Amino acid sequence: MNTTNFSECPFHAGRMPSAPIDEAPLQHPPGSWPPGPPSRLTGWSLLAQMGRDLPAVLIRWRQAYGDLVHLRIWPEHQVVVSDPALVRELLVTHHDAIIRWERGVQVFSYLQGNSVLIAERAPWAAKRQALQAAFAPKSVKSFVPTIAAAAGATMERWQPGANMPIESGLTSLAMDVIMRMMFSSAIGGEARSMETAVHEALVEGNAELFWPASAPDWLPWKRRKRQVRALLRGLIDHQLQARLALPQPEWPADLLSRLLALHRDDPAAWPLAAVRDECMTAFLAGHETTAASLSWWAWCMAANPAAQDTARREVDAVLQGRSPAGEDLPRLGYLAQTLNETMRLYPAAPVLMSRRATRGFTLGGWTIPARTMFMIPVFLMHQDARWFPEPQAFQPERFAPDAPAIPRGAFMPFGTGPRVCLGQHLALAEMTVVAAMVLQRFVLAKEEGQAEPEAVLNISLRAKVPLALNVQLR
Repeated sequence: MNTTNFSECPFHAGRMPSAPIDEAPLQHPPGSWPPGPPSRLTGWSLLAQMGRDLPAVLIRWRQAYGDLVHLRIWPEHQVVVSDPALVRELLVTHHDAIIRWERGVQVFSYLQGNSVLIAERAPWAAKRQALQAAFAPKSVKSFVPTIAAAAGATMERWQPGANMPIESGLTSLAMDVIMRMMFSSAIGGEARSMETAVHEALVEGNAELFWPASAPDWLPWKRRKRQVRALLRGLIDHQLQARLALPQPEWPADLLSRLLALHRDDPAAWPLAAVRDECMTAFLAGHETTAASLSWWAWCMAANPAAQDTARREVDAVLQGRSPAGEDLPRLGYLAQTLNETMRLYPAAPVLMSRRATRGFTLGGWTIPARTMFMIPVFLMHQDARWFPEPQAFQPERFAPDAPAIPRGAFMPFGTGPRVCLGQHLALAEMTVVAAMVLQRFVLAKEEGQAEPEAVLNISLRAKVPLALNVQLR
């Protein structure tokens, strides 16, 4: 392990607290930083390395410098935190002293406006409280029949066989599910164009995160970016206007109606623009991470036929050939283990949106000054041999009820703390229902000689080449 770096930064000069803000023990003198890679004059070379392959460079830095890595990228200081206890300390204990990174907010807000994903402080708390009931376990349970109906209708249209594009099929399915839950409307023929639009938006957004500012969107070479935004907004606006054209007693009991009820009760706090922002966030986040996780799960099942057989036997025993109901999901324990192990190996959001300290505090014995940025690479904790022996192996038994306890914070596919993913219960229910129905109908297998897909990070984690598998009817 490298020795401590005691370099001081003019950017934070005068901001260093004379004493720790909290009661955590101070082990390093104020003004010092955790070890990290050499930054030379500006540190921008570190940013270039991150832009080329963020997961690989974070793995290398963690191996070289430990669980707290200091990056000096002028004019910022950033600390990469990959110790589970320190991540929880940051996101839970110090949650009121951190905000989301301004540049990340700027990039995400291009499509999502000022939704609950973007908002901070009091506006965020008000939005979160207003939306919480719609995503609570009781509400999610009521959506299970909708999820099952959408999954069944989509799988009827699949054409199983060799090299079936399973990733595209699961993405279309996840889009259909979120459309039905939000708007009581199927995705229809728009699925393929929306899938392409979302992928392009993620690639563009990920690239922009490594630049301090974006070029104006009116420039000629930004034409496709404008088209993607218009396409996605058009989808939401069409549903919003169609609902408003209906007499209120005819509104279905879905997420859009709940949002419009907020607008009706408090139009100042919930203007139609806010309703549209939440719909956009629910559509994007509500299908993309679920589709990515299900795609990786399909690969894990194909690559591990014994685990697939065990999960299928459980599904057959519990469901007896019928579609899943809400009360069935807790009984599908081994299936849940396969999903958890998939999310450990391939977290849909491998790196949480960076945070910034709004005041000084201590973390892991270090004095952290205000304005310090934090990066939280979830995938590093998920693949750490200290918490998960043989971390590259697919072992659903890690999550069995009688398995050794996993340290708190070592497995957090949905984040943690007050800003834990609002839709985590919905995502888990949807993945369980879809996975069970896939196993009821199909057998998943690799093609002969098929190698593990190369994972690529574009905000979410997807295969570099969309996954295709040998899918056969049972």
